[in-house]
Amino acid sequence: MSKKITDKKKFEMALDKGNYRLLAIAFIIVVIGFLLMTGSSNDDPTVFNEDIYSFRRITLAPVVVLFGFLFGIYAILKKPSADEKKK
Repeated sequence: MSKKITDKKKFEMALDKGNYRLLAIAFIIVVIGFLLMTGSSNDDPTVFNEDIYSFRRITLAPVVVLFGFLFGIYAILKKPSADEKKK
């Protein structure tokens, strides 16, 4: 009896399939945030480009990255529902 229980526990994954999907979504959100931080290169290094202080780079992109990290933490801590455990 105890051998069957240990065999079943032996093959369980740390996270469920749904958790890994949420982690993938969180990763995509973080990558989108970092892509929002990038910008066009400056052709002339002697000319200062004011675009570096745009709303997208200073405010929006860091908020998106932070949301992605928080969503990733949620994805790790989320417990699977009873329906997901039965599958």
